[in-house]
Amino acid sequence: MIRPATPTALYSVSEEKGVEPAAGLQEPLPEAAAVVRRGLLKRLVGRFSVLGLIGLVIVVFWLVVAFIGPLVAPYKGGTLTSTEIFGTYSAAYPFGTDYLGRDMLSRILYGTRYTVGLALAAAVLASCIGTFFGLLAAVSGRWVDEILSRLFDALISIPSKVLALVVIAAFGSSIPMLMSVAALAYIPGAFRISRSLAVNLMTLEYVQVARARGEGLFYIARVEVLPNMIHPMLADFGLRFVFIVLLLSGLSFLGLGVQPPDADWGSLVRENIGGLSEGAPAVLMPAVAIATLTIGVNLLIDNLRRRGGRGQGAAQ
Repeated sequence: MIRPATPTALYSVSEEKGVEPAAGLQEPLPEAAAVVRRGLLKRLVGRFSVLGLIGLVIVVFWLVVAFIGPLVAPYKGGTLTSTEIFGTYSAAYPFGTDYLGRDMLSRILYGTRYTVGLALAAAVLASCIGTFFGLLAAVSGRWVDEILSRLFDALISIPSKVLALVVIAAFGSSIPMLMSVAALAYIPGAFRISRSLAVNLMTLEYVQVARARGEGLFYIARVEVLPNMIHPMLADFGLRFVFIVLLLSGLSFLGLGVQPPDADWGSLVRENIGGLSEGAPAVLMPAVAIATLTIGVNLLIDNLRRRGGRGQGAAQ
């Protein structure tokens, strides 16, 4: 029998060090690693259009600010730093000062964790709960589907702002209450989207084959249906996030959102609305922050929608 040649050139043997890679192969390894990294970066960039990359950069920027904003803020959020109210842009106060003379850059950096953090938590809750019940309705029997559908139809008939106003007026405004109300308002929409996707997927051949094999409902929902809903549900999650940002900002503008001394971006607009006639940065910069966040998320969503449209079919 002919033995394959042993690649001895790849290794060197010595009594002191044992078997080691040959000296000639030690040099190209960093270059090979750099090539691999460039390939991964190229594939990552290839997944996004130019506008999608812009949206991704904006979203990542605000997520990072939400985590480290209070650490890099020039002043504490409520510190009175100037005697000038509605101060304009300056080296000391890049975003001006508010109606009490507080640094607006610091106020916005502190407020990001409430606007982004609350909206993100509520959107995750709404999408996860809505997707769970949507899958349950699609894979279960007719009666379960009917009961869940009618329940969420009743909830979706109540406008989100009206629901939030009623609940907050009854139970008061707090961080957990705002997050719960925002999630509750958008669970029905997530349910309807996920149920519609799941019902369509349940009619496809590979799901019927899984049923014929005797697979359980949990397996079918988790392995056969859910992976093929990822891109549409991520796009829907982005929409929920934007809607919740606007809902919470609207509640704060009405004085029912995050309460003083804390403030989110909507609260900052409400507090400084008196400077609007003067064009004060104190009222313009929080509005710009809300606009950039929503635009960035929408650009990223559009990229996900296009990828979702090209990715139809069973998950491999």
